[in-house]
Amino acid sequence: MAVYAWRGVNAAGKGVKGVRDADSPKQLRALLKKDGVLVTELLESSEAAKKRGREIDLKRMFNRVGTREIAVSTQQLAVLLRSGIPLVEALTALIDQLDQPELKAAFTDTRDKVNEGISFADALRNHPKYFEDLYVNMVAAGEASGTLEAVLQRLSEFLDAQAKLKSKVQSALAYPLFMAFASTIIIGVMMTVVVPKVTSIFQDFNQSLPWYTELLIWSSDVISGYWWLIFMLIGGGIWYFRRWRATEEGRKKWDRFELKIPLFGQLFLMVAVARFARTLSTLLTSGVPVLRAMEITRNVLGNTELMRVVDEARNSVREGEGLAKPLRASKRFPPIVTHMIAIGEKSGQLEEMLEHVALAYDQQVEVRVAAMTSLLEPLIIVVMGGVSGGIAFSILMPLLQINEFVG
Repeated sequence: MAVYAWRGVNAAGKGVKGVRDADSPKQLRALLKKDGVLVTELLESSEAAKKRGREIDLKRMFNRVGTREIAVSTQQLAVLLRSGIPLVEALTALIDQLDQPELKAAFTDTRDKVNEGISFADALRNHPKYFEDLYVNMVAAGEASGTLEAVLQRLSEFLDAQAKLKSKVQSALAYPLFMAFASTIIIGVMMTVVVPKVTSIFQDFNQSLPWYTELLIWSSDVISGYWWLIFMLIGGGIWYFRRWRATEEGRKKWDRFELKIPLFGQLFLMVAVARFARTLSTLLTSGVPVLRAMEITRNVLGNTELMRVVDEARNSVREGEGLAKPLRASKRFPPIVTHMIAIGEKSGQLEEMLEHVALAYDQQVEVRVAAMTSLLEPLIIVVMGGVSGGIAFSILMPLLQINEFVG
């Protein structure tokens, strides 16, 4: 049974579309005809995905499948399984109420493979865009231990926590970034439109201008005459930086530098520690073996320097040593974190200690982001006011001198 994306016209003459599974295109056309839909376009899910990749769909841009949507779907599936509904029927019920065509197609394909006898985890593995390695391995552990519904519930809580933290950081930084962008646009307009018109007055007077006015005129001429070159240089710089960072050596150097950036470096470390602790805790609680759990956790950190530290810790665990000692020796993880991990290992409550670490660092990230945004907003205002004031001063002073000369 295949999954198809279709478009058509209903009995009222309105355009409709959707995703549905059928044995063949002919069968799907017959099923939709019974529902009063005349099919105008029919593509198998793989072909539909390729076509969507070539098209610009504004509705799809604002209806993307994110972590929160996957978390909600996972929680709904856990509730259905906890109610005693078999997996295939639970997936069918979930598919019927999904709105996102891409996610619906992924779950439909997963259900069909499960119905054919493939394990749920292996079926999910065919859709890495929505179900990452962490998700698949937790599901596999849940299937092996017979606690799939509990694992799915824990996984939905994990994904929801990750989505909330990301949303809070983005929301907190949105206003300062908007102010910085607006300030840049305003100053750019002043330098390219306002300043040339006002400073043209100085050409009618044979009088020397202050150095700061000369600098303002020169800057305005450069921005007005070579704005295209400036954009090209900025674009080229960004392209070169991304290409350099894509190399192994470039990424290593940048990730090490990232952790040393004043103010932001500590924030990046806090986010990584919270992600490390919550991911490892969730995997261990779900029954994933510790070495496999550390390998998955390593891949979600997003920083090669911290990934190297986790690799060394994983090798130590493989040799029979504890987790806390190599993390402490790296001096990358805060002492309080390694201390709590050591206590958890000794007491046999490592999962609980890691969860406490994750909660604590989530709160610290929120506090740090709030403090940084409270500083960034007035800083942007001061910088913008200083630049605007400098422009006004550079224009007004020569005008006052000219007025005195004429007087």
